[in-house]
Amino acid sequence: MIRKNPSGHLPLIDESAYIDKTAIICGKVIIKENVFVGPYAVIRADEVDDSGDMQPIVIGANSNIQDGVVIHSKSGAAVTIGEYSSIAHRSIVHGPCEVGDRVFIGFNSVLFNCRVGNGSVVRHNSVVDGRDLPDDFYVPATEHIGPHTDLDRYPPISVSASEFSEDVARTNIDLVRGYKALQNEF
Repeated sequence: MIRKNPSGHLPLIDESAYIDKTAIICGKVIIKENVFVGPYAVIRADEVDDSGDMQPIVIGANSNIQDGVVIHSKSGAAVTIGEYSSIAHRSIVHGPCEVGDRVFIGFNSVLFNCRVGNGSVVRHNSVVDGRDLPDDFYVPATEHIGPHTDLDRYPPISVSASEFSEDVARTNIDLVRGYKALQNEF
């Protein structure tokens, strides 16, 4: 469902993107080329800041927002998902937040008030809250990273983790093409 927010903003969705019919895209949302938005995902830009304005939620080209993901923002803050990034099933990305290019966010993970650098991997059931992560950073499953977390204690990202992230992005680009082709059958 594509809908207007109370401020009157409508989503801007590139015609090459695939949005599942059960997803909700509301308000000041910009979805770029070849993006996959899966079943029951919610991308909602509707809260305003103290001046009554809001920044957009932007989903970069060739990224995927999988089943049950929620992307929202506090008080009109920006949320940006870079290109070729994957936000896996049931994750929450709550702005202010920036996810770089070629990033993988694992199942049930939560991001809030942070920046995740390009090429990073945040594995399943992890939380990143109030702490920016550098490029090519690896967060193991079930970790909680907060404002005072010592990032030096984390291992470097492995080749297999990077390859996995790239494979997920490629697979979802193929899904966009497949589902777009199916739309023409009904």
